[in-house]
Amino acid sequence: MKVLVVGPGGREHALCWAIARSPRCHELFCAPGNAGIAGVAKCVAVGAEDVDGLVRFATETKIDLVVVGPEAPLVAGLVDSLERAGIRAFGPSARAARLEGSKGFMKDLCERHGIPTAAFGRFDEPEAAKEFIRRKGAPIVVKADGLAAGKGVILCRNVNEAYAAIDHLMTERAFGAAGDEVVIEEFLRGEEASFFALVDGKRAVPLVSAQDHKAAYDGDEGPNTGGMGAYTPAPIVTKEMAATVMENIITPMIDGMAAEGAPYKGVLYAGLMIEDGVPKLLEVNVRFGDPECQPLMVRLKSDLLEALLACAEGRLDSVEMKWFDDAALTVVMASQGYPGRYEKGSEIRGLDAAEQVDDVIVFHAGTRESKGQILADGGRVLGVTARAPTVAEAQKRAYEAIDRIDWPQGFCRRDIGWRAIDR
Repeated sequence: MKVLVVGPGGREHALCWAIARSPRCHELFCAPGNAGIAGVAKCVAVGAEDVDGLVRFATETKIDLVVVGPEAPLVAGLVDSLERAGIRAFGPSARAARLEGSKGFMKDLCERHGIPTAAFGRFDEPEAAKEFIRRKGAPIVVKADGLAAGKGVILCRNVNEAYAAIDHLMTERAFGAAGDEVVIEEFLRGEEASFFALVDGKRAVPLVSAQDHKAAYDGDEGPNTGGMGAYTPAPIVTKEMAATVMENIITPMIDGMAAEGAPYKGVLYAGLMIEDGVPKLLEVNVRFGDPECQPLMVRLKSDLLEALLACAEGRLDSVEMKWFDDAALTVVMASQGYPGRYEKGSEIRGLDAAEQVDDVIVFHAGTRESKGQILADGGRVLGVTARAPTVAEAQKRAYEAIDRIDWPQGFCRRDIGWRAIDR
C-alpha cells in the first residue's frame, strides 16, 4: 500500500514510525513532515491545511490510505474531500469533527445523550458571559469554542481572572474567530486522564490509557501548553474504570453521533476528570493526542496500518489490538520561551547519542534539516520517548537520553510521570 500521513509534528513522526513497520506499507509519504520524519517517510512540500493540494497529491500519487494527524484539516473537511475523490482516509468527516471544532457542540451533544460532563453555559456576548460568572463564582473554566491549538482553555481561580479571560478571548480576540463564542464550565476536581478509542462508525475498540502534563514547568506550575510529556499506562484507568468510560461516555457518544446523522470514524480522544471513581468528560479531540501518541505507538505490538484501514473501511471487528506489557514515557523538549515567544534556528546536537540508550527513540516535533544540521523550528521540538517495564524505569531512560542532547536553547520538565511513580 501507498500511505500518506498528514502533519508536521511529533504525533505524525510516531504514526509514520509505526506505519513503516507494517508489512502492508510499501511506500510512505508525509506532508509536510519534518527532519525526523524524513528518516522513515518521503516528505512532500504540501501544508497540512492545504486541502486541495493534499487531494491533488494523493490522487496523482495513487495513495491507498491517507492518515490525518492534526485537527485543523479534519475540521476543514479534508476527509470529505478525499473520499469524494475516491481515496480512503482515516479520520472523521467535517460534521463529526465538530466534536473538537466546537466545544459548545460537544457539550450540547453530552446534554442530549446523558454523557456525564461539567455543568456549563454558552455565550456569544462578553457581558452575558460575565453575568454568568458573577452568578456562578469561581474557580471556573473559560474555553474558546473553536480551535486554539490546545491553548484556548483558561482555568480561573477568581472572578476577576474569569472576566480577564473573557476579555482576552472575546474582546482582544487572542485566538481570532475561535473566541467568538465561549463555553464557561464548572471547575471539576480530581485526576485527569486521556482515553483513546478507535471507531469505525458503529464500533469502538479502546486503546491503552495515558496521562499527559499540560503545565510548562515542574510541579504542574506555569502556563498551559500543548503538552510537555506523557506516559502510558495511567494507573487511575483500571480495567473497571475503562469499562465504565466505554459504557457511560464513548458508546453513547458514538451512538449519539450516528443517530444525528454524523457517524464517527477515526480515533476518539476523551479527556477525563476522575474523582472518587467517577469519570466526567472534560473535552473531546478527534485525533491522537500529542504527545500521548508517542508513548502509545511505542507500546503498540500489533499492526497499526491494518487497524487504521479497518476503521476507514468500517470493519473494526476484524482487528485485535495487542500491546507490550511495558510502560512508555515521552518527555517534550521545547524552545526556551515556549509557550510564549521563542526563537527558531538553533542547532540540536547529540541526537544519535540519545538514541543509544536502550529502548529510546527521539521523535521530532518541530525540526528542520539544513546543511546536515538539525535545527529547532517550533515551540515543542523533540519528544524523547522510552519504553521499560515500569514508568519509573522509562522515566530514568528518557532523562538519561535527554542528558546526552546538546541544545542549550531548549528546556524540559524533569518530573514527567510523577503521578504514576508516586502511586
